[in-house]
Amino acid sequence: MHNVAITGTGVFTPAQTITNDELVAAFNAHADLFNAQNTDAITAGTIDEKPHSSSEFIAAASGIEQRYVMDKAGVLDPARMYPRLAERADDAPSIMAEMAVDAARTALNGKNPASVDLVLCAASNHERAYPAIAVEIQQLLGTSGFAFDMNVACSSATFGIQTAADMIRAGSIKSALVVCPEICSAHLEWRDRDCHFIFGDVATAVLLERDENLQAPYFKVKSTRCATQFSNNIRNNNGFLRRTHDQMNDRRDMQFMQNGRKVFKEVLPLVSKHIADHMEAEGVQAADLKRLWLHQANKTMNDHIGKRVLGRDPEPGEQPNILQDYANTSSAGSIIAFSKHSDDLIAGDMGLICSFGAGYSVGSVIVERA
Repeated sequence: MHNVAITGTGVFTPAQTITNDELVAAFNAHADLFNAQNTDAITAGTIDEKPHSSSEFIAAASGIEQRYVMDKAGVLDPARMYPRLAERADDAPSIMAEMAVDAARTALNGKNPASVDLVLCAASNHERAYPAIAVEIQQLLGTSGFAFDMNVACSSATFGIQTAADMIRAGSIKSALVVCPEICSAHLEWRDRDCHFIFGDVATAVLLERDENLQAPYFKVKSTRCATQFSNNIRNNNGFLRRTHDQMNDRRDMQFMQNGRKVFKEVLPLVSKHIADHMEAEGVQAADLKRLWLHQANKTMNDHIGKRVLGRDPEPGEQPNILQDYANTSSAGSIIAFSKHSDDLIAGDMGLICSFGAGYSVGSVIVERA
């Protein structure tokens, strides 16, 4: 058995941002347009009037202040309310592959891509069913070996890390890139007040290598653990980026849906117990953890999980949030937090990466600074 290390991370951040105020102005204009077009049905009680949103509501519900997106104009068009992502020719790089390659090159930090044995593209919604986005990324980067896609919703990154780490431990590969290109804006229902603010776009990459003759600093992967439990409380029946006219107007269930109250009630204890069990199995105490890098879905939820794991309120910086800047970026959130808030740790410091979401799914990775 071989030891595993995280030797690099990368984050691709889109150039365009949408603030809460901008989003609320567009949503409220959309709500007014909808209500005006459906006055008779609303009066008859067959359709509910769409209420306005507010920046105060969004901040209180989520902790989000802005989000990065691949297309701002389409999302903020009150008559449209979803991004315009142009279809590309079959011989042109896909959007997801383009995003992932940018993040992967940062994670490689000058290393020869040909030395990478595996590319694993782990994301919530893939741009197409096949050929695999990961194989396209492999070609664009010039990596060797093989590649494949994985979807475990918001837990895709940690599940991908465990999959790649297991292969490295077993000796079938020496290195892997786990990339998470998330175009969440394309599967979000921007016209629903309860969720229109949740998601943003981003791509992350994690480079894992066999822990042999490496030069510090890097992170040792001490242990990984994954778990799933079926639930319909977070669901997307479409799963791809294109919307037809019928799907856009008649099939609310074809885009992101969640029962937020049930998710909070059920996921919170599930995640807390998963982390506690993982730590106990590895002999890790709460006092041993210098950092928690949690899935960036909801600030209140993360605060509760951090308090349960540590047995106290997390100190400033102990459980970093990037939610206010990036919003929920599905599988990429915990990796953004790890990438941006880990350089200050010193040799021997331990931390835990955890992601969780639809499925339900939860994955955790215990790491130690080398």
